Amino acid sequence: MQKLLLAIDRISTWVGQAFSWLIVVLTFLISWEVFSRYALDNPHPWAFDVMSMLYGSVFMMAGAYTLSKNGHVRGDVLYGFFPPRLQAGLDLLLYFLFFIPGVVALAWAGYNYAADSWAINEHSNITANGPPVYPFKTIIPLAGAFLLAQGLVEIVRCIVCLQQGAWPPRGHDVEEVDVEKLKEMVHVKDEDIAKLDELVVHPKENQK
Repeated sequence: MQKLLLAIDRISTWVGQAFSWLIVVLTFLISWEVFSRYALDNPHPWAFDVMSMLYGSVFMMAGAYTLSKNGHVRGDVLYGFFPPRLQAGLDLLLYFLFFIPGVVALAWAGYNYAADSWAINEHSNITANGPPVYPFKTIIPLAGAFLLAQGLVEIVRCIVCLQQGAWPPRGHDVEEVDVEKLKEMVHVKDEDIAKLDELVVHPKENQK
């Protein structure tokens, strides 16, 4: 069971990381459009639509990835103090009350939107000769499907936690900087940092 959960985690992670490269594409597109508009006096009417679609794709396809890392924003003022079983019980209740119905509705409505868009070869009408919209609308049911699959994994994790009293492990991902390890690498001690802080906070007193 744990192998299956981690396998779906890896799929969500791969999808999220793959679509994150659109940020690089978006950065180059914005930079080129600014240069073209102001330096070459040659703006592209379709650029804004494409930028919105790229950012929307990244945002939606990152949902399952973020859920697999337990990274979505939550009201953690009281939740963090609860024992694991109580946390799992609350999560399980909220998954069935809100998450599953909402994501199923997203995937179903998104499928209909995408199907209609493909059927009429829909293009953006905000500008003349707007870019095609149907690839972007196809992202909606795809994002819903990945999010639903990851949500089912999280429901299983809640059930396991209720049975065992502890949350099952998750896959490793990019970690924050290890401050202690960084201090060892640059040969800095806590007392050195304290002395530096003292010089910054009370510079005149240390000069006497």
